[in-house]
Amino acid sequence: MKTASTSVLADQLRERIKLEGPITFHDWMMTALYDPANGYYCRSDRTKWGREGDYRTSPERSSLFAATLGRYIARLYDDAGKPSSLTIVEFGAGDGRFATALLGAFENDYPHVFKATQYVIEEISSHSSSLARKRLLPFADRVSFKSLPAVEADFGIVFSNELLDAFPVHRVTMQAGKLLEFYVTVSAEGEFDWTLDEPSTEQLAEYVAKIGVALGEGQVADINLGIKPWFQKVLEWLPQGFVITVDYGAETNELHPGSSKDPRYFGTLRSFQRHNIMENVLANPGEQDLTSTVNWSYVRQLGSEFGLRVVEFERQDKFLLAAGLLDQLEIESKRQTGEAAKLQLSNAALEMILPTRMGAHFQVLVQQK
Repeated sequence: MKTASTSVLADQLRERIKLEGPITFHDWMMTALYDPANGYYCRSDRTKWGREGDYRTSPERSSLFAATLGRYIARLYDDAGKPSSLTIVEFGAGDGRFATALLGAFENDYPHVFKATQYVIEEISSHSSSLARKRLLPFADRVSFKSLPAVEADFGIVFSNELLDAFPVHRVTMQAGKLLEFYVTVSAEGEFDWTLDEPSTEQLAEYVAKIGVALGEGQVADINLGIKPWFQKVLEWLPQGFVITVDYGAETNELHPGSSKDPRYFGTLRSFQRHNIMENVLANPGEQDLTSTVNWSYVRQLGSEFGLRVVEFERQDKFLLAAGLLDQLEIESKRQTGEAAKLQLSNAALEMILPTRMGAHFQVLVQQK
């Protein structure tokens, strides 16, 4: 028998639904992930990354990921004519591991890039920001924690890793030829439950029309409307430079298959806890990660509309190999004094480049303004 979620955040959501009526899943997910005190990404009492957490990211696994990106960014900087200043803005920097490793790579291997670099972190979680500040103390003169557009730059690079997949989504379905939206309500037993109603915004129907997909009867789509305003914010700031986006996603036709035998016919929303997929995405708000697959077709289309040109779009393992991961592995290995550290680097490289491992499930999109 299922039991109702019991936590401060769950009680807050129940009270809100009691007062306002059912709320969109988008609003429920926003609260579950980003409530300043008890949201999953903002909590200070929970380990989210690594073996003891709920998921592992490429920067968390090894500094080799950031060092290889450093090679790539250094080349972009040189090809741009070595501007007098380089401003890198990282969204969703977490505890600052990527920033630390990237700046370390610049300092060791590309001192001319390091000298020109100012690194800006925009991180919604105050707890993660505090961890990043401590980790980045050796580079305190080059790092600032700000929100765009409060940053001046001549040439910039905007970087994010697993950011877009964590934006709250709206869930819609087609019932008797009519587009309906999923809302979250509370059952008589106090459990969070689904209910359907009219779409909360016309943007949902506009999105479906934009991607050119006719949803079938009972088909579910998870719609990420947050990508567009994020792009707008980024590109209003970016004078010239690049947007580098690392995430896991698929094309429109893959995300919205025509057959109900494909699991993605019923959406891609899922939740993780302790590296396991949880059956009930509405259970335990604030206790588990929530994510959906990025629609790369939509992201590229938006970028084109905003004047961005696609420079690279490749699977992460292939991108890293082309960017010089193996050369970087050799450099990093020579800096290690113990065999255990060298073995750890080699294992991390395998994780990022073998077609059966983590790197094959992510993609890298590089766009130029």
